Amino acid sequence: MPAPGPLSGITVIDLTRVLAGPFCTMILADLGARVIKVEQTGKGDDSRAYGPFINGKSGYFVAQNRGKESIALDLKQPEDIAILHRLLAKADVLIENFRPGTMERLGLGWDQLKARYPQLIYAATSGFGQTGPYADRPAYDVIAQAMGGLMSVTGHEGGPPTRVGSSIGDLGAGLFTALGISSALFDRARTGKGMQIDVAMLDCQIALLENAVIRYYATGQSPKPVGARHPSIAPFEPYRTEDSHIVIACGNDELFRRLARTLGRPDIAADPRFAENARRSDNVLALKTFLEEVLQDHTTEHWLGVLGAAGIPCAPINDVAHACADPQVVARNMIVPLRDDALPGIRLAGLPIKMSAYPDAPDRPAAPDLDADRARILADFPPS
Repeated sequence: MPAPGPLSGITVIDLTRVLAGPFCTMILADLGARVIKVEQTGKGDDSRAYGPFINGKSGYFVAQNRGKESIALDLKQPEDIAILHRLLAKADVLIENFRPGTMERLGLGWDQLKARYPQLIYAATSGFGQTGPYADRPAYDVIAQAMGGLMSVTGHEGGPPTRVGSSIGDLGAGLFTALGISSALFDRARTGKGMQIDVAMLDCQIALLENAVIRYYATGQSPKPVGARHPSIAPFEPYRTEDSHIVIACGNDELFRRLARTLGRPDIAADPRFAENARRSDNVLALKTFLEEVLQDHTTEHWLGVLGAAGIPCAPINDVAHACADPQVVARNMIVPLRDDALPGIRLAGLPIKMSAYPDAPDRPAAPDLDADRARILADFPPS
């Protein structure tokens, strides 16, 4: 069962699969909610078939479904629909990520449930939302990234279309859905009423475009990919050193002047091309040439020490192995062991929300086997 948290006592009925919905409900479970995952009979969540496989278990599934319970139901069978209603009668939240219209055809849409369960919070996460001309279209992460503009600003200028390395189309929707559910629970505590939450992956990608939207409206030009640098702040990218690269980020002119002094090149800050951030951004390639002339005299490790001591934001470019082993990441309990005897040594990402009122659990419960919790769930939710 989940560790105690601010959502302890909240029961979530999770009809989602693959990533956006399961990522949302994993966050809710990490925050203390009881999450009952309703899976397709015989098959379960599609992601149970996704690798990597560890001792016969899907690592993909385990990573997003730790700390949940599983019951298998065939929602086309009246007896299993009756079981689902037993769960809903005592639940706080229902979350689904079917294509719009699917739940209505099953007799489980928001309009069909709200009168029967007036305090229920009904969250629907889909590719394009419950309204609009694309509402009935299917979507996956790469579809949302492509249509939402994110791929157009990712990668290097002139290069092929590039997907962001993590599934931000799904993960963004999961995060916004979790925020919506938390907000709806707060509202229900005041009003006593549930509500529907409608989150679209495409909407979330638009919301996550950061300043690209306002740059478009300010200039009339669609932003283009600029590699690893920032489009309007400089220096703000990786720079070549003697043995690898170092990332340096100076978000204001004073930091840049300090950088120039620390590198022994105060003249760079006095150069009219680089004296102010707007000019540095206009002359970013020339600036990179100047900086790399100095930085290539020493190793990345050397510069991390020198620049770090001067209070200049800088970082190595870690691969996943080095990121997981970073002392700060370890100190923040962000890589945690999984409590599963069948998966010895497996670790997962921890919860990035740290709360003074609740301890940050040192490990995480196992992901459920398909239908593994049926007996306990049926006992906890008896027929009325």
